[in-house]
Amino acid sequence: MKIKDSIAFVTGANRGLGLAIAEELLRRGARKVYAGVRTPSGAAIPGIVEVKLDVTDPASVAAAAAACADTTILVNNAGIAAITGSTLDAELIAVTRSIAETNFYGLISMSQAFFPALSKAQGQGAIVNVLSDASWFSRPMLAAYSLTKSAAWSFTNALRIELREKGVHVLALHMGFMDTDMTKGFDMQKVSPQEVAAQTLDGLEAGTDEVLADASTRAIRQSLSSKEPAYLFPPEIV
Repeated sequence: MKIKDSIAFVTGANRGLGLAIAEELLRRGARKVYAGVRTPSGAAIPGIVEVKLDVTDPASVAAAAAACADTTILVNNAGIAAITGSTLDAELIAVTRSIAETNFYGLISMSQAFFPALSKAQGQGAIVNVLSDASWFSRPMLAAYSLTKSAAWSFTNALRIELREKGVHVLALHMGFMDTDMTKGFDMQKVSPQEVAAQTLDGLEAGTDEVLADASTRAIRQSLSSKEPAYLFPPEIV
């Protein structure tokens, strides 16, 4: 997979990991990066073109796909999270439905809308789905978020099987807590979004199917086939 001269579309690209990936794409020679954002700021960053986008709105997604039909790499990064009191929280179902609109249905909608453009990229089309270690290890206070990421992981695996035959590569990115606004104020080990962005694009260029961007995520993933998987025996750092 070549990043040089590619044209990428990154959702949720106004900050955090999305912005880090957009900047890393440019550093590696991407010709243009569309930054999908809810509210365009008008900031003039050479190579980055802001596109108004709400991944939960089908009309907005369709408009973005039509306006950016030259896209060769789609990065489904937009995501939200919420903390609930426990798995018995009366609000858990409502919170899960709300988060799923972005983390799950939005990811599906974007993948479907941009596929026609990606399929025309002569074997250089790709989708990167930003997932999480929460795809496999569900913390009680983040149960709603984990439900959406597990669902997104399942969809990503099905998408990869189908699109492989159509010449579009699908990469799943998993990581634990990152040092972004979403985790501000939490005292825990965090990986930098710039490091995750670099690992993601290394994996994309190498044609890998999954990127596990930090040590804790790799440990959780490896535990799944062990006698003490993380989802039954939670790691000390949660």
